[in-house]
Amino acid sequence: MSSRTDGYGLDGRVCVVTGGGSGIGQGIAVALAAEGARVAVLDRNEAGANETLAMLDGGSGIALACDVTDRSSIEAAANAITARLGEVDVLVNNAGVIRAGALADLPIEDWNLVIAVNLTACLVCSQVFGAPMRERGEGALVHISSISADYVTPFTGAYDVSKAGVSMLSRQLAVEWGPKGVRSNAVLPGLIYTPMVKAMYDTPGVSERRAAAVPLRRVGQPADVAEAVLFLASPRSSYVNGAEILVDGGFTNNVMSLIPRPAPSGPR
Repeated sequence: MSSRTDGYGLDGRVCVVTGGGSGIGQGIAVALAAEGARVAVLDRNEAGANETLAMLDGGSGIALACDVTDRSSIEAAANAITARLGEVDVLVNNAGVIRAGALADLPIEDWNLVIAVNLTACLVCSQVFGAPMRERGEGALVHISSISADYVTPFTGAYDVSKAGVSMLSRQLAVEWGPKGVRSNAVLPGLIYTPMVKAMYDTPGVSERRAAAVPLRRVGQPADVAEAVLFLASPRSSYVNGAEILVDGGFTNNVMSLIPRPAPSGPR
């Protein structure tokens, strides 16, 4: 059954979601389609992209295999999308990878891969899909960053650095492309359950302890992130540019409460 509301003004808009074959990207693609958007699902895993396509409301969109570390692959996808769906209105830079390891001995190949997928691809995709937007004088870029852009997560240094770069890239594009009518904003997810981190969350006790650290007392889902993306992609946010929306259930504001201290005394 359709859940479309037309509340975001995305009906008929062409939206591209990179890394749309699973996890947060899949949730974003499904949410956009439910609002009437025509969604292009890009993923290196073509089977995953097709799986997401099958989930879209009314099957509205296309699925394409795309390697976001290869400019020619991005350009080929852009040409196919324009031919089949029309000019792109919204780009969601979501594709990402994690390679765990201490910086002291992290293989440079892992570092380069994370930076290439998580950061450089955001720039290249923005260049390729953003050029027609600037020519038309209208468009929206939404970059999926992370709370790791501002808060260190031990032993995932390459990921943290890449996401810090994504947040700054979003602000830079907002300033440079705003005069051309193209908005650039970022969403910073917190603790979100996705297939990429499934093994960690499936470890006994991990989900419970993580939920306890979040003021809302739950780990987030891709749909939570998708709601923020819908707003930033839509005309409702027409005067929002260079902004960052935290989607973390209040986790990053909860740091001081996690520090052991004596119980408070006196009236409460």
